[in-house]
Formats: sequence, C-alpha cells, structure tokens
Amino acid sequence: MVKPIAILLVDDHPMLREGVRAVVEAHADLSVVAEAESGEEAIALFERHRPDIVLMDLQMPGMGGVAAIESLRGSYPNARIIVLTTYAGDAQAMRALRAGAAGYLLKSAMRKELLDTIRSVQAGGRHLTPEVATGIALHAAEETLSAREAEVLTLAAGGNSNKLIGSRLGLSEDTIKGYMKVIYAKLGASDRTHAVTIAARRGIISL
Repeated sequence: MVKPIAILLVDDHPMLREGVRAVVEAHADLSVVAEAESGEEAIALFERHRPDIVLMDLQMPGMGGVAAIESLRGSYPNARIIVLTTYAGDAQAMRALRAGAAGYLLKSAMRKELLDTIRSVQAGGRHLTPEVATGIALHAAEETLSAREAEVLTLAAGGNSNKLIGSRLGLSEDTIKGYMKVIYAKLGASDRTHAVTIAARRGIISL
C-alpha cells in the first residue's frame, strides 16, 4: 500500500481543525499526523513528525503563520506549506509566498480545493486560489508601501492625528503629511479612511 500523505494542521481554532481533519481523513491517501495551535508549536511538531504537508493559518496568537513559514523553510528548505486562511488580500498572500509557501487557499474554498491542492503541492506543484491570484496580478505593477508608510497608516487607522503619529515616531507633523500623500497616491485612495480600507482589504495593514 502507498503511504498516506502526512499532514500537520496548524490553526488556533479547534473547530476549524476538526473540520479539516474530517475532510482530509475521509480519503485513504491523506492522514493528519499532528495539530498545532501556534507557529511555535508548529515548528516543534514539524521537527518531531516531519510531515509531507503543512496546512498553515496566518493569524494566530504568538508567532503568526508567515514567521512560522520563514522559520520552517529556513531549517527545512524542502518543507511543503499550504496557507489556509480567511484573508484574500494580495499583500498578505505575497508575504506568505515570499516566505516559502507553495499554496495559498481560502477557507471558504476549502471543500472544493483542499484535497486537490494537497495532492498537487505534494507532487511538487503550486496552488493559488483564483481570487487571490487575480488580486496579485491586478496589483503586480503597483508600487508597494514601504515599512514606514505601512507603520504610519496603521497608526492612522487607530484614529491618531498626523501630529500624534509624528510624536509617536519622532517625526514632524509635516513629514507625516508627506507620508500620507504618498500613501494615498500608491493606494489610489481619496482620503485617510479610504486608504485604511484599501490597505486592510489587501492585507497591507492589520486592524
């Protein structure tokens, strides 16, 4: 008999893990060998079980999914990791792919795409949910926000004025105004609220 594809499931929601396990283990060629609730636990369990595939959530307490992917791929370059998330934003997806994820799947598409994605990635392929692939393609030619610009917009999203943001970052109010103008231009936003909405939807900032 062919050995089942061994899967490490990483998500901080027990009911989600239970649902994924039920979908996966209905098929003889797939087996969940371990479950983790955080990035730190995922790394420890990967070292113990050496699974074929990791299904990785992005938003978890402690070490998040992207940092866990970077750590795993740094220590185990051949680790095959599929992101399983609710976040369709192109910026979030690009961070995960740059960290080394081989697949990016939305939880809403799990029942339709999960099994084929696992088998494809195990065979050396890659998979992007079409909605995410379209978002990446649409914004591929655009200039991305710098780390400082994202920091400024995150503080703006918290309701801070330009003066207060400047005080928090050790910058002048005029400098923050300059940052905001650049942010609006890069995102195609008309005002602060619009910029925050676009950036949150794309996964550039987290609210």
